[in-house]
Amino acid sequence: MSTMNISLPAVLKEFVDQQVSTAGYGTSSEYVRELIRRDQERTQLRNLLLEGAQSKPTGLADANYFASLRSGIKKRLTKTR
Repeated sequence: MSTMNISLPAVLKEFVDQQVSTAGYGTSSEYVRELIRRDQERTQLRNLLLEGAQSKPTGLADANYFASLRSGIKKRLTKTR
């Protein structure tokens, strides 16, 4: 694992220390890693949403559409067991 040093103003350091003690993190590094993971997930979700918004519609997303998706997933799960 690589090391990265981050300088924080006193107010932010106090906030991080408070989060570590009240939110169950073992260290400030754990807290920062969790923030980075959340930001990665948020960025990935944003990119997927933008990709979907820019794509052409493929059809109506009605009850039949979602039923067929569920059916396909069940079939794939059955095959992998």
